[in-house]
Order: sequence, then C-alpha cells, then structure tokens
Amino acid sequence: MALPAMAISARQLPPLPADDPRLRIPTLHDAYLARRVISHYLKPTPLLRPAGLAERLGCDLYLKCENLQPIGAFKVRGGIYFLSQLTPEERARGVITASTGNHGQSIAYAARAFGARAVIYMPEQANPLKVASMRRLGADVVFEGPDFDACRLAAESRAARDGMYYVHPANEAWLIAGVATYTLEIMEEVPDLEVLIVPTGGGSGLCGACVAGKGINSNLTVIGVQAVGAPVIHDSWRRRELLENERLDTFAEGIATRVAFELPAHVIWNRVDDIWLVTDTELRRAILTLLETTRMLAEGAGAAAVAAVYQRRDVLAGKKVAAILSGGNLTLDDLKHALDEERAW
Repeated sequence: MALPAMAISARQLPPLPADDPRLRIPTLHDAYLARRVISHYLKPTPLLRPAGLAERLGCDLYLKCENLQPIGAFKVRGGIYFLSQLTPEERARGVITASTGNHGQSIAYAARAFGARAVIYMPEQANPLKVASMRRLGADVVFEGPDFDACRLAAESRAARDGMYYVHPANEAWLIAGVATYTLEIMEEVPDLEVLIVPTGGGSGLCGACVAGKGINSNLTVIGVQAVGAPVIHDSWRRRELLENERLDTFAEGIATRVAFELPAHVIWNRVDDIWLVTDTELRRAILTLLETTRMLAEGAGAAAVAAVYQRRDVLAGKKVAAILSGGNLTLDDLKHALDEERAW
C-alpha cells in the first residue's frame, strides 16, 4: 500500500511572465502548427476500438496507442517540436534535461534528428530499457539522486555551468503543443467523443488534452490520472497551491513526480474536469488486462488511463471514452511482479 504523500512546501501559483514564449499557455492553433512539423517525422498512431476491452470496461472505449511511437511513448511528439523551434546556435550548445525515461528518450530522439548533442540526467534506479534506448540514440546519460526531482536540480545546475540549453520537463509551451497533437488525431477520428482520460506525471500530456480537446469541443470531459503514491498534480489542483511532496511510492516511473510546476498548473487548474488516483495494484491489473484483451504492452504509467476507466466504470458506463496508452516501456521485472500479484488475487 502506498504511503500517504506529505507536502514539504506549498506556494501560490505565480503569474506567467508576459515576455517568455516558453512560458505561455499554448493554444489550439499552436497544436496545429506543431502537427505541421511533427507530420514530417512521425505518422499518426492507431486509435483502436477493442471489443474485448470495451466489454470488460462497460463503455465504448477507444485506445490511443502511443506505445507504438519510435521510443515507445507519446513524449517524442514534444521533443521533435521543441528541437524544431530552436535556432541553429541554440542547438549547437547542446540540450540537457532530466527525466525518468520517456521525456529523456524524446529529447535524445529529437536531438539526433536535428544534429544536436543531448545530455539526460536520470534517477539512479532508472528503467534500464529507457536508459539503453537513450544511449542508442546517442545521448549521454548521467545518473543523479533517488528520483526525478533530484536529477532535475542537477541538470539545471549543469546547464548553468556548461552553457547548454536546458529543456524543462514541464514548463515548456513547445513540449505541450507537440504532445497535444495526439489529441488532435483522436478528435478528428471521433468528433463526438465524450470523455478523454490521460496519464499524468509532470502534466504535459494532460495539458495538451485540455488545450486541443477542449479547444475543439468545449463539452469534452478531460480527466487526468495519477498514482496514489505520487499525487502531486492532483493535490495541487485540489488545494490550488503548487506543492512539493516529501516522497514517492509507485513503480510507475512515468507518473512519478514530487513537484508541481507553474505552466502545467495554469493550464490544468482552469480546464481539467477531474483528476483520479489509482493504486499500483490497479496499474498492474490494467497492464495484464491490456495484454489479455488487446495484445498491447503498457508500462505502469501507460496503463493508468485503463486502470482509471475500470475503477470508475460505473460512472463511465455507456459513454464514448478515449484512454491514452501513453507508453509501453515495461521491464520484464515489472511484468513478472504484475503476474505474481495476479496469482495472489
């Protein structure tokens, strides 16, 4: 069972600076501009309508398969658009960021595409699949600290010291506009969609869903999903304060964040309809349910939307729902843990 999250700091949401294009709220127009760039590098991912999974969940379910991206996760959209917006001089400095894996893969992938050096800071106990992927893409991987927020601080310090271009994992309008393109694809295929459910770590995917989904249809219900053991976006939204939690307690590194950031808060607080919390047990059940009913592999974060649909299936019964399968970088150890837990149910 997850330990309760404890806030070690809370602060009011500051206004966004008027003169910083990286810290402005993206618009639906920005998402379309991003798609024009991204379409040269990525094809739209499949939107499945799996009958077996829909029957089990009790709704008309659409599954957006971002696990089939080149890096196995949706973040690649944001990385490509971000690097496309830098000047040649900025790319020549090299880019540096911090990540639990999927954001780092996206920056590594995009840096290779645009001929830039990439340095990725990761937690010491990082997902080995994601580490190997970043190294294959040519990035330098540096391990620092026990979690994402510790390595983020180290990456910020390194950027200031070495003059590299720092890519904030959350406070970046171009990242949000890039990942918003998966919502454009969904809404164009299912214009009468009623509910969109999005796994939420730092918040870029949820921000993109709010910007693009509600930009197209203001009546669309957008719901974020966090782990019970890593609820900082949920708690900050509820309290209307930017929180920093003391600890994390979830195996799902893709949604394992302790700190809420300004730009996602400005988007999410004003537009999201709800944020639901799921347990690690529910995440593991969702991983196995997806494998059984769709043959799709999801990592813990990637299965969060399906876990939430199952948890709230009475609320969603009969509705037209899209769930984002945000990533598929599941280790064999995590799969084994899910199977072992399933045998004990």
